[in-house]
Amino acid sequence: MRVEEFDFDLPQDLIAQTPLQDRSASRLLVLNRRDGHWVDDEFRSFTTWLRPGDLLVFNDTKVMKARLHGMKDSGGRLEILVERVTGDRTVLAQIRASHKPRAGSSIHIGDDGTVTVDGRDGEFFQLTFPLPVEAFLDRHGEVPLPPYIVRAPGGEDETRYQTVYASAPGAVAAPTAGLHFDEAMLRSLDGMRVERACLTLHVGAGTFQPVRVTDVSLHQMHSERYEIPAVTAQAVMDAVRDGRRVIAVGTTSLRALEAWALSGAPGAHCGETSLFILPGFEFRLVDALLTNFHLPRSTLLMLVSAFAGPEHIRAAYAHAVAGRYRFFSYGDAMFIHRTGRGDRGAPS
Repeated sequence: MRVEEFDFDLPQDLIAQTPLQDRSASRLLVLNRRDGHWVDDEFRSFTTWLRPGDLLVFNDTKVMKARLHGMKDSGGRLEILVERVTGDRTVLAQIRASHKPRAGSSIHIGDDGTVTVDGRDGEFFQLTFPLPVEAFLDRHGEVPLPPYIVRAPGGEDETRYQTVYASAPGAVAAPTAGLHFDEAMLRSLDGMRVERACLTLHVGAGTFQPVRVTDVSLHQMHSERYEIPAVTAQAVMDAVRDGRRVIAVGTTSLRALEAWALSGAPGAHCGETSLFILPGFEFRLVDALLTNFHLPRSTLLMLVSAFAGPEHIRAAYAHAVAGRYRFFSYGDAMFIHRTGRGDRGAPS
């Protein structure tokens, strides 16, 4: 399978640079993965595509203020992007600098922050902070907006590049499908007897890593840590047993659920996943997916192509471009589902 099969022309002005005033004001493209039929809708109407008994699985990871600007002992400036928290005061991070720092050197951040470079781990640097990680990042860091948002982060990004249900700090990128939900939408789900459960997958900067190989099967995914709590594991197993739909809110929730299924663990589970989902993948748990629109040639576009079918995604994305949907993190949403007799959770 070649990377150009997942390419498409995207006008730059369709890349959303700022969030809408209201979280739930985005558009929603609803795609039936069985026949490729789509419907243009609004996210405020998302609940009309659900039915009592559906289980929505959310990723409750919280975006850290993971980008730092500092200076080496030599005076050279650099930028740190925390990739993963490894201990109370230790992290793995990417560093952008004209000359990479050496093990044992120091990086000065602000007036009171000296970070120690402990060594390398592949492409990442092992760093030790002078304070607990979250406290240090809250004091000195900034929101790590994606590279396709070509502006400096502002005050609103600290709340808007974060889901309203985020509770587990550790991500450097938001699980963006969840950005559309506000408290009123969550209450409406409870009122219609739609079940909710949470898992945690800490999204790393690798989510933006380009596919640099022609044969996509040779691409190496960054590993990300995930956790399936016991209550969520039970909720998913109950839904599968009862023939109710399991709906992943975002590609991160889908990857965690499918990685858990592949692990064979019957209950609560913590693990690492570098699962790369391509067309031909056999989905074991997820029946429907809420997601945003993704980058050309990206692993996320490959994932949704696997879920909906490459030909259906190509047609739906062409429609979205022609209809001027907003793309990427602050953009509009897509709900991919299947309907018809014989499908799990389909109306009789």
